[in-house]
Amino acid sequence: MVGLGQTLLPGALFTLATQAEAQARTRGGAAEQSGGPVITDAMIDAAAAIAGIKITDDQKKLMMNGLRNQMQSVATIRELHMPNSVAPAVIFDPVPAGMVLDTVKKPMKISVPPKVTVEKSAITAGDDLEGSNALAFLTVRELAELVKTRKVTSTELTKMYIARLKKLDPVLHCVITITEERALKSAAAADAEIAAGKYRGPLHGIPWGGKDLLAVKGYPTTWGAAGFEQQHFEEDAEVVKRLDAAGAVLIAKLSMGALAQNDVWFGARTRNPWNPAQGSSGSSAGSASATSAGCVGFSIGTETQGSISAPSTRCGVTGLRPTFGFVPRTGAMALSWTMDKIGSICRSVEDCAIVLSAIYGPDGHDLSIRDAAFNWDANYDWKKLRVGYIKSSFEPAVLAADATEQQKAQRERAIADLGFGTAALEALKKMGVELIPVEMPKFPFQQITPVLQAEAAAAFEELTLTGRDALLTSQGAGDWPTQFRIAHLYSAVDYVQAMRARTLAIAEMAKLFATVDVIVTTGQGSQSAATNLTGHPAVIVPNGVRSASAPAAASGPQNNGGPGTPVSLTFLGALYSDARVAALARAYQEATGFHRLHPPVATLKPVPLA
Repeated sequence: MVGLGQTLLPGALFTLATQAEAQARTRGGAAEQSGGPVITDAMIDAAAAIAGIKITDDQKKLMMNGLRNQMQSVATIRELHMPNSVAPAVIFDPVPAGMVLDTVKKPMKISVPPKVTVEKSAITAGDDLEGSNALAFLTVRELAELVKTRKVTSTELTKMYIARLKKLDPVLHCVITITEERALKSAAAADAEIAAGKYRGPLHGIPWGGKDLLAVKGYPTTWGAAGFEQQHFEEDAEVVKRLDAAGAVLIAKLSMGALAQNDVWFGARTRNPWNPAQGSSGSSAGSASATSAGCVGFSIGTETQGSISAPSTRCGVTGLRPTFGFVPRTGAMALSWTMDKIGSICRSVEDCAIVLSAIYGPDGHDLSIRDAAFNWDANYDWKKLRVGYIKSSFEPAVLAADATEQQKAQRERAIADLGFGTAALEALKKMGVELIPVEMPKFPFQQITPVLQAEAAAAFEELTLTGRDALLTSQGAGDWPTQFRIAHLYSAVDYVQAMRARTLAIAEMAKLFATVDVIVTTGQGSQSAATNLTGHPAVIVPNGVRSASAPAAASGPQNNGGPGTPVSLTFLGALYSDARVAALARAYQEATGFHRLHPPVATLKPVPLA
């Protein structure tokens, strides 16, 4: 009886029974007299059908007491009203048996000081976008050299970036809160320290923006969601503390899709600076948009399944999604405790590595964090790496005979983009890389991803139970309110089975990375679901801009592609090999120079979504 009861759907039964109780109470019926929800045979039949099991009438009778007790347990736990910050007692670890982590931490080795000069007019340009572009689009490494040598002050940088945010936000909708008072105070402190010879490192005095799921004391942390506009926390997120310690200057809390989904927040849809008729993709929407538009020196984003990769691609910036277990998430909104990862979105790979060096490592609170080393070395010998490429991602997909016009148009866009991928492989070969064709394991990765929705539904159960999910801006079939309700019908047994399948997925990916050190891909196919489920790192780099003759963008809310928009290349690596993946990605970036391209922000004007 206990086994069958556990296989059913207590959440669904509880809802059904509570509804029946409410109806009966209005009639003064049995439910009110018995003092609790009534479970009927029909309810069990409905729950069993969803669970995919068969239950006889005799079995139902045996189950009744167990189901009532189980539902009471569910109701009691719901009365705890656990906040989003409470993590499950079970900690996910993607490290397969036998893997030995490098725990020896070495000093960061950044590249040689770049030769960079800047005209005084760029420093004093204020919100003159064209005038400040020469300074605004420099990399962190370049900005750091200017600040260190006191050719530019942190206060000057801070005022310039805030002015650009204010000028461009009416077009891009990329910022929720500008932390101006905090920023100017931090910048002044940085300038005083640097003048006194107390230089903290390459992030000292550099303005940055954080996805608005990072708690910052004294400012709202909205999670991008209606109903949370005035939410405040009394302590900074750990990542914010660490960047403060590095001397970085927080200037803005950047927009994010509501509760980390897509690019629609309670105020607007965040736009792509290359084409403001498009959304910037999500959910690190504002982080990618603001970085792309030269409104911050760098930004922090998060990824659960694509939320750094997708907006980095759409907005033509560089993103580093670190290995799961590298960066503590303390003080950040939880969506999926076993998949959430905090990473950086910047204008170069080395920038991402510099930021990761400042924010990684255990904090004593996020128990999923391993004491592994991230040793950035700009001079790492990447030529010794075994480099694979996912062959099928550089080939056109085969369409079914009954393909829709939409599918045909999508394939046409993909074929047009293949030239960028082919050119990337040729560029790698010219660099001396011997490419090894590989394919992703044939494994049902996508079928495991409902664990994300299940964990998210638990993280935000109060919204579903109270009906406050109706406040969220997006209410479609694929949006969180609907997905949370669906997840309530995902049984505990199904969740555990999916997590067991995840163990097999980890083993399959370990086999793949036993044959190569780094994998290059266009980002197509199953790799996103696979690597997010198994915790592997990814570096996303710009790989060119579509020509004026490129096929038109896709229609609808996610109208990606189209003339004048960026494409990307993705570098994947084994667990905790983030530094060497970044080393190869940086070498490619230096060889191609695509990261130096930036959108024509000086001519941007507000436009409706296509």
